[in-house]
Amino acid sequence: MIEVKSQDANGIPRNGSQPIGLAAATLVVIMLGIGSIALWRAYTGTSPEQDRIVAARQLQVRAAQASEQLVEKTKGLEATQQESIDQLQVVQDQLQAVKRLLAAQQADAKRLSDQVAGLTEAIDGLRQSFASARTTEASSGAPSSRNKSIRARAPATKGAHRQHAKSRG
Repeated sequence: MIEVKSQDANGIPRNGSQPIGLAAATLVVIMLGIGSIALWRAYTGTSPEQDRIVAARQLQVRAAQASEQLVEKTKGLEATQQESIDQLQVVQDQLQAVKRLLAAQQADAKRLSDQVAGLTEAIDGLRQSFASARTTEASSGAPSSRNKSIRARAPATKGAHRQHAKSRG
């Protein structure tokens, strides 16, 4: 067999072993790259995996702190809510007491109003009877001896009442 040598456009002969050389050179470059990366990691003492682990741990710590803060805030809100409920209960109790006092005052006011109405009716009745008594006296002519004695006693009684009132005050 005869080996055929081919030429490229420039006239340089191509050899059939050239693809193996190119693969070997590529392999050497890749190995040099891997070696340099390994040396760089060994020299600096850090690796991306360690950085990722550290970052993940920091995230876990932050998440735990955030969780603890949420728990504390939740407990604070629960305490505040309970205080609000207690205060509302006190206000409701006070409102009930005020309602009871108001109802009692209204009942007293109604009772007093009824008593005043009764007294007013009694006074009106006395006025009417006094007016009718005067009318009958005037129609009979002279005042009776009984009425004269009542009229004579009235000024003396008023003076006694005044003295009694002054001794109290």
